[in-house]
Amino acid sequence: MDSQTVSAEQTARDASTAGKLKPNALGVLGILFLVLSAQAPLTGIAGSVPISVAIGNGPGTAGAYVLVGVVTLLFAVGFVTMGRHVVDAGAFYTYIGKGLGRTAGAGSAGVALFAYCAIQAAMYGLYGAIVNGLVSAHTGLDLPWWVWSLATMAVVQLLGATGIDMGAKLLAVFVLAEFSILLVFSLVTLFKGGGPEGLGISETFSPSAVTQGAPGVAVMFALASMFGFEATAIYGEEAREPKKTVPRATYLAIVVVVGFFALTSWMLVSAHGPSTAVEAAGKALESGDSTAFVFAPIAAEFGNWVNDVLPVLLATSLFAGLLTFHNSANRYLFSLGRDGLLPGRLCTLNSRRSPWVAGCVQTAVAVALVVPFALAGKDPVLTLFSWFSGVAVLGMMLLYLLTSVSVVVFFRRERLDTRLWNTLIAPALATVAVAGAVWLILDNFTTLIGGDSDTALWLELTVPAVMALGLVAARLTRPRVPAADA
Repeated sequence: MDSQTVSAEQTARDASTAGKLKPNALGVLGILFLVLSAQAPLTGIAGSVPISVAIGNGPGTAGAYVLVGVVTLLFAVGFVTMGRHVVDAGAFYTYIGKGLGRTAGAGSAGVALFAYCAIQAAMYGLYGAIVNGLVSAHTGLDLPWWVWSLATMAVVQLLGATGIDMGAKLLAVFVLAEFSILLVFSLVTLFKGGGPEGLGISETFSPSAVTQGAPGVAVMFALASMFGFEATAIYGEEAREPKKTVPRATYLAIVVVVGFFALTSWMLVSAHGPSTAVEAAGKALESGDSTAFVFAPIAAEFGNWVNDVLPVLLATSLFAGLLTFHNSANRYLFSLGRDGLLPGRLCTLNSRRSPWVAGCVQTAVAVALVVPFALAGKDPVLTLFSWFSGVAVLGMMLLYLLTSVSVVVFFRRERLDTRLWNTLIAPALATVAVAGAVWLILDNFTTLIGGDSDTALWLELTVPAVMALGLVAARLTRPRVPAADA
């Protein structure tokens, strides 16, 4: 084969992959670890369970996770069915656009991008506070929290540019570490028959237990813990056999995440005792260290070394989440650039087929969201973390709602899949269930953000405002015609 033939074949290959992310980079497990890192298991457990137990539905917290799991599985039926016919890094944006039109899709793209950037900024606030506490405790070096956050942004940008396969391998290490210690504790407690009052099955999973107190708060935090499972579709272009890999990874991720959070929260309540768990969680919150509700029973089971290891794992848990949401957001930017809603420069890929220009823009957005809180001297946990977490959850639930409606409309029009359960019944049920969840979030939003009603209102209004900007962008731009594959 002469050099001209080789050159021609290389040119053809380059043309066929122009504007596309690296194919065949991820399998089911790779995508699963990306999803689990978005959930940040230790962060989700240590951050939300004490609050849900203290001011939510008490011992029924684990039951709330199961309830949310059922709703998420209903949503996933239509989500996965749509994914078999649409493979794109835009995920929600593309799915909604296919069913409800390009304008609605563009509006949802703005919400999705905002939600991912907001949750990442929130995590930078908590991360900076956690790392500063660790470094100060072990070295005596006491720097402002934002120094660690900004330094980590540079690291995340670098790792994001190395390619999704490298990021998935690194995240697997972090996720396995935090996942393992919590799972081992839960299984040991389960097989020992629970804590001082036994397993407390009826106190945890009975209808009266799940609906006692303020169940809306528990459901709200359970929904927050599911944030990021939809990343399975975002990585469809980079998956091996996406029409098989993405559905498997989606269902596996939901089952693993729900099972893990339900089991761990159940065993934590059992370890304290259902009758005293609410009091213990309340004391932990009042002390300013809610993690004590989680760390104390684990240390009692395995030894005091846990108190040194778990804070480190909490930091790596947050780091894993930061990297995952960076990858998710820059793929949204890449998709929007490719479709003409944002500058085409965002489609630029580096030698590892990673969207590095989109990654740089995403990092710049993170800086823009975090720096004002640093300049204002705000508490990174009580403001940055709490406020942006609430906004991100609200935005994501709106996307779930629009996606479920879009699935019904799309398959009634296109008839590409005639299975009623997959294309009508499950998505319709999910629409009703998600609408109820959105109402619960709005009803409990002030509690979620830990602020006042005026702050809650302004934050709530940011979601429809971003949606409106996306709608305007769609009106002012024209879709970019993709180059034909060779």
